[in-house]
Amino acid sequence: RLMSPPKIRCAIYTRKSSEEGLDQAFNSLDAQHEACTAYIASQKHEGWGLARTRYDDGGISGGTIERPALQALLSEIDAGRIRMVVVYKIDRLTRSLADFARLVERFDAAGCSFVSVTQAFNTASSMGRLTLNVLLSFAQFEREVTAERIRDKIAASKKKGLWMGGNTPLGYDPHPAPEKRTLVINDRESETVRTLFELYERHRSLGKVRRDADRLGLRSKIRHRRSGTVIGGTAFSNGQIQHLLRNPVYIGRIRHKDQCFPGLHPPIIDETLWQRVQSALNDARRSRGKGSGRGALLTGKLRDETGDLLTPTHATKKDRRHHYYVSNRLISGGTDPSGWRLPA
Repeated sequence: RLMSPPKIRCAIYTRKSSEEGLDQAFNSLDAQHEACTAYIASQKHEGWGLARTRYDDGGISGGTIERPALQALLSEIDAGRIRMVVVYKIDRLTRSLADFARLVERFDAAGCSFVSVTQAFNTASSMGRLTLNVLLSFAQFEREVTAERIRDKIAASKKKGLWMGGNTPLGYDPHPAPEKRTLVINDRESETVRTLFELYERHRSLGKVRRDADRLGLRSKIRHRRSGTVIGGTAFSNGQIQHLLRNPVYIGRIRHKDQCFPGLHPPIIDETLWQRVQSALNDARRSRGKGSGRGALLTGKLRDETGDLLTPTHATKKDRRHHYYVSNRLISGGTDPSGWRLPA
């Protein structure tokens, strides 16, 4: 008498990165599930049987394993209720080699295997595991090469003076023609930018510029997000003002890392005013660096969780001074593992 093969409870996992098309009667998740179901049916003689629960993650990237359906599936695997995970392609489970290695290790610990129906292997065999690691290594290599190609394209485009996206700076709007990767001046906002530069040249103090800007009703750029929320339109902080004053986009240049290139967009600030403001900012930075406490605006205002005041200090590394606020007891009483050390 022939013995029937042991029952293998199979779970199908499907994933789609974007939400596009998920509202259709038959979408990508359904297509993946149908292919996997047919494969499981073809292995019925091996004792394979389909679990009732579907594990679908729609609109979630494969770059993370923090996905609701995947986490639910892992819980079932850990409990020993699933012995085989079936996917349409490897990248439906994960796009990360490191994440995949951790998942397979977790599967093995629970006595669970993994099969990809379109790539003709499963991790129940050593050859299947080898094949899978080779495929994932090539997939990771392809992603890294693609990322390098994108970075090189961005660098080359910026050298040509093109605006390559990101948050549009105050004073500018994206060109109304999407194919023209440049900026156009926003007349109302550009007046705010000019005023901030003129105020700093007059006061040479970020605090005084902030107070005058607040009195004049100057506000940050209003941004409309795709979700429908609106951010910005608030009073400027010292940090925002300094970042704006240091941005070479206002003299018609495009910055890429530590380099600047002539941009295709018109300048808002003339070169001479820009240079005077940069010189004043540099002088202010040097004067603050002469003493570790000088210019530390939060002196006497901060305490750590024990109530100890935070004291300004600094450390010098490669001729550059780095400022910190530290718990006073670290200065007066030596080491203490509970003491705070915050970058200024």
